[in-house]
Amino acid sequence: MGITLHGGGPVAEVVVEVPPVNALTVSGWFELARAVREAGHDPGTRAVVLRAEGRGFNAGVDVKEMQATPGHAALVGANRGCFAAFAAVYECEVPVIAAVHGFCLGGGVGLAGNADIVVASEDAYFGLPEVDRGALGAATHLARLVPQHLMRAMVYTCRNVTAAELHAFGSVLEVVPRDKLRDAAFEVASVIAGKDPYVIRRAKESLNGIDPVDVRRSYRFEQGFTFELNLMGAGDRHREAFVSGTDGTPGEEGR
Repeated sequence: MGITLHGGGPVAEVVVEVPPVNALTVSGWFELARAVREAGHDPGTRAVVLRAEGRGFNAGVDVKEMQATPGHAALVGANRGCFAAFAAVYECEVPVIAAVHGFCLGGGVGLAGNADIVVASEDAYFGLPEVDRGALGAATHLARLVPQHLMRAMVYTCRNVTAAELHAFGSVLEVVPRDKLRDAAFEVASVIAGKDPYVIRRAKESLNGIDPVDVRRSYRFEQGFTFELNLMGAGDRHREAFVSGTDGTPGEEGR
């Protein structure tokens, strides 16, 4: 369990399995960043599939770790770890296909939003519960998945969108039954792997170069407001309510 890299072929697979909900600790985010960068740096790799085992794709940061750690070390670590992991996906030297199932929340949106291609299962849904956690961030990446006004509504209200909705926008390539998700991701990856690897790597580099938004700088700007919220006490108050179950949040994602 943890972050596993399966390489040695044209399609590398990075698998996240951190029960119960794939909410990553500080070290987990850095481990994920290392795995994705290692996969893309391998000259034999032509595409990367990023997926998860368990109940959902990713539930964001481990809020319990943050609340159990004195001071701000875990907060700073989580911010830096998320920044590293999101950047690793975006800057991976080959295309990254995110295979999303179940919940894709907070940091999961950062990963999927920075991927080159997203395929999803029929049960997948995406959202940013950050406002309810006294934090901000990953609107940069959500804006790559949904139109601007919907992104704002999702941030303010913490509502979710389904894979089917994202498929209608064109930001999810395919929606498939849960048991077909891995196969669908590998099918797309295999098509890419069949192309000239030098050309594909230059295509990835060129597409990043023409992006209208610098995702690294934009996300770092958002993170600054998370630090402000913590300085003012809002972050700790909302995280504690979430961990204690007194915030009225349905379900257990991220706990």
